Amino acid sequence: MTTLDPIPLWIDGRAVDARSGRTFISENPATGKPLAVIQEAGVEDVGSAVAAAKAAFPIWSGMTGAERGRILHRAAQILRARNDAIARLEVLDTGKPIAEARVVDVTSGADCLEFFAGLAAAIAGEHIDLGGAFAYTRREPLGVCAGIGAWNYPIQIACWKAAPALACGNTMVFKPSETTPVTAIELAKALAEAGAPPGVFNIVQGAAETGRALVAHPDVAKVSLTGSVPTGKRAMAAAAETLKHVTMELGGKSPLLVFDDAHIENAVSAALNANFYTQGEVCSNGTRVFVHRRIRDAFVDTMMPRIQRMRIGDPLDPETTVGALISRVHMEKVLGYVELGLKEGAKLLCGGARVTDGACADGWFVTPTVFEALDDSLAIVREEIFGPVMTLLVFDDEDEAVARANATPFGLAAGLFTRDLARAHRVAARLEAGTVWINDYNVTPIEMPFGGVKQSGLGRENGLAAIEHYTQRKSVFVQLGDVATSFL
Repeated sequence: MTTLDPIPLWIDGRAVDARSGRTFISENPATGKPLAVIQEAGVEDVGSAVAAAKAAFPIWSGMTGAERGRILHRAAQILRARNDAIARLEVLDTGKPIAEARVVDVTSGADCLEFFAGLAAAIAGEHIDLGGAFAYTRREPLGVCAGIGAWNYPIQIACWKAAPALACGNTMVFKPSETTPVTAIELAKALAEAGAPPGVFNIVQGAAETGRALVAHPDVAKVSLTGSVPTGKRAMAAAAETLKHVTMELGGKSPLLVFDDAHIENAVSAALNANFYTQGEVCSNGTRVFVHRRIRDAFVDTMMPRIQRMRIGDPLDPETTVGALISRVHMEKVLGYVELGLKEGAKLLCGGARVTDGACADGWFVTPTVFEALDDSLAIVREEIFGPVMTLLVFDDEDEAVARANATPFGLAAGLFTRDLARAHRVAARLEAGTVWINDYNVTPIEMPFGGVKQSGLGRENGLAAIEHYTQRKSVFVQLGDVATSFL
């Protein structure tokens, strides 16, 4: 039995039925039961959404940055006013605790809209004095942008894609993850109510077929994707056919280095947040926790009681700290990694089991899990699990820690704890990651660029850097003399 009305597509400023006639079900991870019926966009629907965005582009890009900024500001205010209602939908769709969704998911999305609303009027080129002539550059929008979201932070990621794109004068067609498609339409409604012209922001729900049609469409100028490495590679290859601009924020297997002079309580807090917040379903999570041998025992002794106090249960209960994994399939994948870790010889310090009692009986709940491994070649050390599984690794010196931290094809994020200021900056410079946190972890203020290196992606979201990825420069030369330059 569904708990929400069927959710349509959003094209050209209104809710519309999918021409494909197909639907799919979104499940509540905490109960395993259907949550909502979602209309699925086929190729024709994607074409309609892109056409609407293309038609709206000259209208939206023709507005001043200040005008666009005011609309984005109003949309942010609408989201904030509806925070609790949207957060509840996010919990039903993702399984994350309501205590997280209320303070992070919607509010961080609104923060993003406000940040880029403030920048919209300040997007400008430069003047170049050439004596008897001058040149100037214009920052111009790209056109229709495709945004493809992930399932762990649906409304936040929708805002991370839409806000910079729209602030720069682009229009967008956004495809939320088929696993968590419920809340994206709330952003579309907020933008429409705020005054965005029809076609500026469109929603097409669906799975791989929908995404492929969107990425391949010849009228799409840019693709911004958050997802797995394999998905990113396929999308980038498809985008190459028409040389689209791309931004890819992909997977990770991030290291967290805890040196022997670290504040242990704070380091433990960071490790817990970096592994068990949102059930570990965070791409930047520091799942490889390298701890100096001298403080290994103190670190573990401090961490274990705190894990035991974590409350696993109904995500709508404000006291819950660990919610449900996104699906049965994903839960089985995570538990499969637990079995593999045991087979490969890692020591299980806690957790590693499905929870099947009380409020967790019918959902996809896994206890917070900590392994200790002596070998960095184990699968649980090398591969992204995307669940509540931490691997503890012991090191003896700085060079060793950095070398082992960098020994991965991923490079999304990294963290380190030390009270030695020189070491902090020295190690941060050596770590191969798009973001490095010093004495903290997984803090992503909208003002700070975020993205990966190596196979964790390319391009940056958020901060001033995002403007680079949603605009293109045009150079204009102006001759001030009576005669144009001649070489003949």
